[in-house]
Amino acid sequence: MAISRRAVLPLSLALAQSCNKQGRKQIAVIPKATSHLFFVTIHKGVDQAAKEFGVDVLWNGPNEETDHGRQIQIVDAMVVQHVDAIAISATDERALAASVQRAIDARIPVTIFDSGVNVENYVSFIATGNFEAGCTGARRLAALIKGKGKVGMVAHKPGGSSTVLREQGFEQTMAKEFPSIIIAAKQFGMADRAKARAIAENILTANPDIDGLFASSEASSLGAIQAIRSRNLTGKVKLVTFDTSDSHVEALRDGVIDLMLVQDTVRIGYEAVKSLADKLAGKTPVRQLDLPVKEIDKKGLEDPEIRKLLFPQGEAGKQPY
Repeated sequence: MAISRRAVLPLSLALAQSCNKQGRKQIAVIPKATSHLFFVTIHKGVDQAAKEFGVDVLWNGPNEETDHGRQIQIVDAMVVQHVDAIAISATDERALAASVQRAIDARIPVTIFDSGVNVENYVSFIATGNFEAGCTGARRLAALIKGKGKVGMVAHKPGGSSTVLREQGFEQTMAKEFPSIIIAAKQFGMADRAKARAIAENILTANPDIDGLFASSEASSLGAIQAIRSRNLTGKVKLVTFDTSDSHVEALRDGVIDLMLVQDTVRIGYEAVKSLADKLAGKTPVRQLDLPVKEIDKKGLEDPEIRKLLFPQGEAGKQPY
């Protein structure tokens, strides 16, 4: 019977690297998606920690956040290989629960980063304080539209706990603190910038009097940027976004984005690996680490510390924003 190359790749990669292990601890790091800039920069923090603590990292994840089956396959392959530890950002808190629990039952320490899983006996949970970040997004957008009017949400996708918490924080804060603001629409871009643009266009078409948008993720933000640009609504519809990329920075500089909420992605990756290196060394890692978001407006682009956060891979070839 033929076996899919896609099915065996994570396991074969793990086995090949295990041959070169030479006594070093091996930590599998499984992101939601390898194609998003957010996880590319998390990878930098992962590599920093791996070098500092003398561990080997197996980095493998699905290409897209909606591919729950692929991420389950990768986790199960790492359990079969019996790597020393696993760090995971789950594509879906429920869909990944059984696989992550199998790892824990196999006595493989598990740290959860960025986005939660419905299991209990993990080592550490390392993430942005996402609910509070959503509250901040609501407050800043409310200030931009002077406390009254209509707003829309370009949401990410159901099931991903990090973005769900941001969206809940946004909705609850608007309801409690800003009764004169109506959330006129909320639609999911399903972690795809093209779909996010389409739903942002839908929101703007259905609500021509809308005052602002909140985009809860990288893909949602990119779609909202494109929709506002295409309709010549820069400055007319206020936009608060999440995460960053070159396109985000350009949109902030051009006035399409009014405020970016940016996570310390390098530190998330670093702390995830550190927690497991500490656990394997017999230490007791912190159970939960909530990291704050950084609020960045156009003036902030000149701050050297903010530029390090925006360009963790370095600024070679960047425009002088």
